[in-house]
Amino acid sequence: METLLAELRTAVGDSGVLTDADVTASYQRDMMPLAPHGSPLAVVFPLNTEQVQAVVRACASRRVPIVPRGAGSGLSGAANAVEGCVVLVMTKMNAIVEIDTDNRLAVVEPGVVNLDLRGAVEKDGLFYPPDPSSYDWCTIGGNLSTNAGGLCCVKYGVTTDSVLGLEVVLADGEVLRTGRRTVKGVAGYDLTKLFVGSEGTLGVITKATLALRPLPQAPATLVAAFGSTATAGAAVSRIVREGLVPSLMEIMDRTSIEAAETYLKTELGAGPGCAALLICQSDAGGEQARHELAKIEEICLEADLVYSTTDVNEGRDLLTARRAVLTALEIYGSWLTDDVCVPRTRIAELIQGCEDISKEVGLKIAVVGHAGDGNMHPTIVYDPADADQFARAQKAFDDILAVGLALGGTVTGEHGIGKIKREWLAKEIGPVGLRVHREIKRALDPENLFNPGSMFGL
Repeated sequence: METLLAELRTAVGDSGVLTDADVTASYQRDMMPLAPHGSPLAVVFPLNTEQVQAVVRACASRRVPIVPRGAGSGLSGAANAVEGCVVLVMTKMNAIVEIDTDNRLAVVEPGVVNLDLRGAVEKDGLFYPPDPSSYDWCTIGGNLSTNAGGLCCVKYGVTTDSVLGLEVVLADGEVLRTGRRTVKGVAGYDLTKLFVGSEGTLGVITKATLALRPLPQAPATLVAAFGSTATAGAAVSRIVREGLVPSLMEIMDRTSIEAAETYLKTELGAGPGCAALLICQSDAGGEQARHELAKIEEICLEADLVYSTTDVNEGRDLLTARRAVLTALEIYGSWLTDDVCVPRTRIAELIQGCEDISKEVGLKIAVVGHAGDGNMHPTIVYDPADADQFARAQKAFDDILAVGLALGGTVTGEHGIGKIKREWLAKEIGPVGLRVHREIKRALDPENLFNPGSMFGL
């Protein structure tokens, strides 16, 4: 191992290799407390693709596993260290290599922070849509590895919908370039989509070519307060059925509303009888946005309150409350957030299922989510120092996944499988699907070098 460490220092410089256990401990895991993790041999910070190649070759020659990592904002344990591995932290590869305004694309390194990219392209009147809740500190590489989503998915899709091509270092140290810079192209297998969402199990992403959109108009915002989750769910279904595609459609349950109001020391105008709050935005601009929200308002006939505004600051305040829910729940204790996606017609049933699970386990569960695509984030509040509460939180986590599958959903909409949902992936995709996944993994990474134990247990 000393020889390997010497090679790693030669590859990236002495300052780019950390081995002090007190320091490397902070790189052992992401934000998912249930996922297992080990202690890394070293934490390495490459500065360019050539250094990544050198690190991969050095580790491969000794069969030392590599776990790629971004900012550590993940919620599935996908970036968690395995015992004796090298954690490859990509945050110093943070250059925006190119912004091509005429072709509406950007070429970036994986360590670029999502919000920094959005801010950079906005100066040219362009827009990078994926916006995970941690967009102010999560990195593009992490977004690519988990195929992250966000609040704008209903109109703009998830990360993969904005990726044109990738540069990837493979397990033998060679560089693979996938995709294109053109608007369309069908030459060969779609290897770009294969790597997006692969959670670092197939290779190390070192560059991405991303599609940009024209900067939308300042959004108009509508909020509707419902006395029951069933009526809120019915409104969502009808909005979709009517063919309306707002740029954002979020839902908050009673527990989430109360937490956000307490934390932000403000009122969202929902009222004491509110069971669910629906927040919609349209960035179509001008009369089109007003027309879109007016149609949504007509659909929300059973709401106790409907309020629309074109004031950007008011709309931003409402979204601040939505984004602040996880932080707000820390008022009550630590949190464990789940990630299930169900058909949009089943959202109310999922929320009701979470209420039933909350009563059964005796723990507070708040539900927020992207109503536009059915991706919900039930969040369990518990005391991690209390072994009984921790066990009940784990049970609730699994019970929520079971409800999601029973409703025709999937066990992850955007957080990924990681090391926390491996058995649930097997249940969802079945034995044939699992075999195909493993065969792809063996074809690209025969020595199981990259992120072993993540996704499906190899």
